[in-house]
Amino acid sequence: MFNSKKYCRELFTVMLLGSIHAISQTSTDWKLEKWPVALETDFALSALPPHLRSEATVYLLDPEKGFYVARQGKNGFVCFVSRTEWEWGEFRQDLATPISYDAEGARTIVPVYLDVAVMRASGKFTAIQIRDSVVQRIKRGIYKAPARTGVAYMLAPIMRVYPTTPAVKIAVTMSMPHYMFYAPYVTFSDVGCKPDATEGLMMVNPGEWVLGQRKGPHGYLIVPANEAEKAKILADNKGLLKRLAAYKPYLKVATHSMAH
Repeated sequence: MFNSKKYCRELFTVMLLGSIHAISQTSTDWKLEKWPVALETDFALSALPPHLRSEATVYLLDPEKGFYVARQGKNGFVCFVSRTEWEWGEFRQDLATPISYDAEGARTIVPVYLDVAVMRASGKFTAIQIRDSVVQRIKRGIYKAPARTGVAYMLAPIMRVYPTTPAVKIAVTMSMPHYMFYAPYVTFSDVGCKPDATEGLMMVNPGEWVLGQRKGPHGYLIVPANEAEKAKILADNKGLLKRLAAYKPYLKVATHSMAH
């Protein structure tokens, strides 16, 4: 039987918690800076292998609205620079992770990035509220796991990321070009990966750390580029690395041998 008094109490609690989160959020911590278009475009495209770049779709971020299609591609691949990681439940100004997805990832995973960017740009949600909203959408089946094996390329020369679990809110700038293959709901024990592995086959699924074991639909098996590939990526992107470091000091990496 529906208990109206209980429902009202629960609704009040949710509203109160939302108000507390809103109070704790400063008036501007959600606002992101608009990057120079050419720099953001080149950084986003650097996630892809060179032969896929000319016909890939490029998303750029409008901090007032969210991501928009700056260039429509033809090959099914999309790329962008991620500036918000919803699993960590905090707003930062210094995250910048170039990433690209094939057509299946664009269909099932990219919508999360797009929706998170819209929510943040609105200024109406705290980081915690955005995280909780994504969790609920996953539970309701709005965001689904990839239906087939596929790949996300992260071959950019550098990235500014969280290197560990959502419990640790520290960002670092690192160079680790790599390939990510979709592994929905897979755990470390399933594939024999160590959570602290820094070479060879690795796995990551931040959503699982928020949702619980075997509940994260967007997990990945990670294969780092080999040393020869990495050296070529760094050499080919010397100009881009200089532009990034000149634009923001946090986009300069001191060492080129760090783990995701």
